[in-house]
Amino acid sequence: MRTRWSIEQARSWYQQHGWACGFNYLPRTAVNWTEMWQEDTFDPVTIDEELGWAERYGYNSLRTNLPFIVWETDRDGLLSRIDTFLCLAARHGIKVMLTLMDDCAFSGDEPFAGPQKPPRTGVHNSQAAASPGRKIVMDPNQWPRVEAYVRDVIGSFGDDERISIWDLYNEPGNRGLFVSAVEFAEYDEALEGFALDLVYRVFDWARDVDPVQPLTIGAWHADVAANKAFLHPIDIAALEQSDIITYHAYAPTMMQLEILHSLGQYDRPVLCTEWLSRHTGCVFSEQLPLFSLYQTGCYHWGLVQGKTQTWLPWPGVNKSHPDPQSMWFHDVLTPEGEPWREQEMHLVKRLTARQQQTHQYATGDEE
Repeated sequence: MRTRWSIEQARSWYQQHGWACGFNYLPRTAVNWTEMWQEDTFDPVTIDEELGWAERYGYNSLRTNLPFIVWETDRDGLLSRIDTFLCLAARHGIKVMLTLMDDCAFSGDEPFAGPQKPPRTGVHNSQAAASPGRKIVMDPNQWPRVEAYVRDVIGSFGDDERISIWDLYNEPGNRGLFVSAVEFAEYDEALEGFALDLVYRVFDWARDVDPVQPLTIGAWHADVAANKAFLHPIDIAALEQSDIITYHAYAPTMMQLEILHSLGQYDRPVLCTEWLSRHTGCVFSEQLPLFSLYQTGCYHWGLVQGKTQTWLPWPGVNKSHPDPQSMWFHDVLTPEGEPWREQEMHLVKRLTARQQQTHQYATGDEE
């Protein structure tokens, strides 16, 4: 079994790949990743169109999730569709980060195959489905099924240049929106305990396969900027196991800056794999230049306004702009491929071009 990459290996990987400017991706026709990846609703025409728009505006990277439920019900079909997706992304010059597990079950349902429920009117990401789902996460007797999935997918694409990173587990322990206030404390603690154990297990499974790409899990709690002694145990495990450092922060700019300073202590490449929430002060004009300055790869949430309805604010966020069109929460393009704000896309294009020139000069690849 391979060990965690050395700092030198991690830095060498970053020098080869350069700055990632990307987005978390679901096509506008999919309400969740189950719908994105199932045979009947896989939509390569829309994916090709949308990734073409992303290329036009200067993006070079994306992050997307895989659903365990689709692998278990249609393993060969899923692997074939992953290859198709990777071909489409490569056609548009976009490197892919694949995420294997996810605890964000905002729909309140266990994952299920077949037609997915329509989005709930006015609700942000209302049908988000977890992978593999909370019942499996909380039952270690079921974990061999998850191990087989992780080993199979990474083994199938572990030397594929089109994949830049394996994100093994999105937001471990995120309880989602499926528990009542009475159940909250007990359930939250139980889920987090199982998820923490799974963090260590999935790193072991993935390292045993030994892919060429780095392995990571993002530190996703808001207190990631605090002194290490006060970090959440899941964040500590993620940061200490990951080959490269990744994190989530839908935070105002000063807090984002504090986080970047804090994570610098690991002396490894840092990527923010979820950001952009305009209502909370996490905005393009301030933070994309910050990520570029700090050589921090970044993947904002959402590309095209679609069935996930993530242009709407999170439940409970102060809706100081009650008209969603006056202030989108996530997402950057309309269903016609036009920018919600032209200035944002100008910034993407300008910064990626500058970073590409710098990278070519540093690596001796100038034309």
